Amino acid sequence: MNPIRLTGRLTLRALRAIGAVSLFTLRGLFRLSPVYPRVFLTQLVQIGWLSLPVVGLTALFTGAALALQIHSGGARFQAGDVVPAIVAIGMVRELGPVLGGLMVAARVASSIAAEIGTMKVTEQIDALVTLSTDPMRWLVTPRLWAAMLTVPVLVAVGDSIGIMGGWLVGTQSLGFNSTTYLSNSWAYLERWDVISGLIKGAAFGLIVAVSGCWFGMHAGRGAEGVGRATKSAVVAAAVAILGANFVLTGLFFR
Repeated sequence: MNPIRLTGRLTLRALRAIGAVSLFTLRGLFRLSPVYPRVFLTQLVQIGWLSLPVVGLTALFTGAALALQIHSGGARFQAGDVVPAIVAIGMVRELGPVLGGLMVAARVASSIAAEIGTMKVTEQIDALVTLSTDPMRWLVTPRLWAAMLTVPVLVAVGDSIGIMGGWLVGTQSLGFNSTTYLSNSWAYLERWDVISGLIKGAAFGLIVAVSGCWFGMHAGRGAEGVGRATKSAVVAAAVAILGANFVLTGLFFR
């Protein structure tokens, strides 16, 4: 096949996919009436509260390991005292939002895709249309807004737990004074560091929910189709989170 024709065909296919997902996201975000408060509250619990243990454990071990690595590497240049500042900045700016988003993607995107995909396979979505209920308002909108609101909260909690993980290692293994460690951690943090991490959390939450809903709504027939949709939702969410993190970091800290 002509390479130029193949490149053009792939480019057009990618642009069509981006446009379709963008329109799907906008429809999901702004179809707010009627409101289904019970469904929305359920999604707040499912996406936010039930994701807290895995996000907290991930942040705790990440902060602890980061403190060990920074102290070991900094000791080569007599810079071991920068552990508190770098752990705090690294968790708040980068590791907290990214790892929190990836953990939520692994747990939530797969769950949403499997649930909605199963509903499509068993024709429950067709039943909603028959009952004059918009599937976008019932299935997609509550999940998108719940993810956008809860993931920044998870990121904030994860940042705090990660810094505490570094504090535990620093005070128990590396010989830091507790008061000095905590004061150095907060002294080098700026307000924009925290705000940028929360903005990233909201963006990553939207990515997770859109991936789960999109692949669930477009799942193929049968168990194989649902399984493929679940796998695709997790992979797409993880890759999109890493790509969005690069773009947002370039915008925030250029």
